[in-house]
Amino acid sequence: MTDPFLWTLISVQIAMGLFDTLFHHELTERLAWRASQKLELRLHGIRNFFYGLIFLSFAWVEPHGLFAAALALVLVFEVMITLWDFVEEDLSRKLPWTERINHTLLTLNYGAILALLAPILWQWIQQPTSASLVDYGWWSVMASIAAFGVAVFAARDLLAAARSERLSGGNPAELVTALPPHRHVLVTGGTGFVGSRLVDALVSAGHYMTVLTRDARKADSLRHPVRVITNLDQIRNHERFDALVNLAGDPIANGLWTAKKRARIIQSRVETTAALEALVTRLEHKPDCLISGSAIGWYGPRGDEVLTEQSDPAAAFTQEVCARWEQAAAKIERFSIRVVRLRMGLVLGVDGGMLAQLLAPFEFGGGTKLGSGRQWMSWIERDDLIRIIAHAIADDTLRGPVNATTPCPVRNDTFTQALGRALKRPAILRIPAWALTWVLGDMARETMLVSQRVIPKKLTDHGFEFRHAEIGPMLQKITGAKSKSSADAPGAETAVAKT
Repeated sequence: MTDPFLWTLISVQIAMGLFDTLFHHELTERLAWRASQKLELRLHGIRNFFYGLIFLSFAWVEPHGLFAAALALVLVFEVMITLWDFVEEDLSRKLPWTERINHTLLTLNYGAILALLAPILWQWIQQPTSASLVDYGWWSVMASIAAFGVAVFAARDLLAAARSERLSGGNPAELVTALPPHRHVLVTGGTGFVGSRLVDALVSAGHYMTVLTRDARKADSLRHPVRVITNLDQIRNHERFDALVNLAGDPIANGLWTAKKRARIIQSRVETTAALEALVTRLEHKPDCLISGSAIGWYGPRGDEVLTEQSDPAAAFTQEVCARWEQAAAKIERFSIRVVRLRMGLVLGVDGGMLAQLLAPFEFGGGTKLGSGRQWMSWIERDDLIRIIAHAIADDTLRGPVNATTPCPVRNDTFTQALGRALKRPAILRIPAWALTWVLGDMARETMLVSQRVIPKKLTDHGFEFRHAEIGPMLQKITGAKSKSSADAPGAETAVAKT
């Protein structure tokens, strides 16, 4: 094991494996929070355990005889598990092209390593059984660090696999029981974080779905049967829809707000809504209602003021976006179609959105409050939002702006502590406001540091009941925490709607 070329290949394998774990498994694919990936997580955990043994063996021990044969057997088991993992990944999820390329390079590099190792192991196996301590200097240290790292991720993946059963959201059809049977619903943005769950619920309940998406390939993961279109012109004039749900729009909290990005954020919403207006114009049978997306950004920065649907806005880019979006939706009222403009709060769920980006940092001890932590966060759990959409379709007395938030907004430091408790991790760090605004500018000021204390007065007046009204129990539930809390910790601040 003194061949520097072999150690170089091992170093490359470690680097590519680290990239695959951090970028794909944790950052983009977020396997630890996908209930469907239970078997893949178990395979990763077992494989990483074997990797730890292999790295430590190569770092400090030269095995001979039966010990060398045992090491060779471990390598064979690791290859078998890797092949099984490749099959499981292809069966259970759609791999991004970057992950496929990385897997190919890992396979080729590992093949070269095994080709160089085979004659060395054969020589060791033929010698009397013994285990000699060795020291390859920096290479041994590197291999030891790698062994520790894969051991950490082995434990993390096995624990995540055990947790996966508790991440199940239950029967999605139960989220839309407010609807009469066999509705035909057109959803724009049906492959997004909210839209995909809505489609899942409606299809599960036996409703007929048409989904508009810019990329038909993203619809592969939707529950079927569902009709997928990429342009509203594909809909014929005689077709009938009971409801339209408009959720399409370029992500607002994704990247710097350059002039081009700001224009795309507004255009993606206004143009899709205008296309829906053109569709309604030519449909022979008009839909009963349009449930159009908006956001609490409509109110702008408001500090500690309690905000209802009757509150006035304050100037901000997010306010301009929401105002333009709502104005475009309101035009469809001229066809005597009931229009509900959902001003959604922060939509929380482990499958996407803001919370999904926080889970990995919090799990690894990086729980952080933003700025002073005193800003109000008005939120809604994703399945409750799906129930709100179904309620809005079914209740023909509900119209105009509707705040889609829970009655209990919380301050950012309360949210941070509640998420830390749900994940059983400390959450003691803080990112200063100046650092966020220096890096992200207005995007940080209007999405991370803004204070909006929004109350869903219309929904409570119309009898809607939230399943997840308080932040602590909600986070315990959706993160699959074993211990369940019935209330937030003492001292947690909430604002309950007074109607």
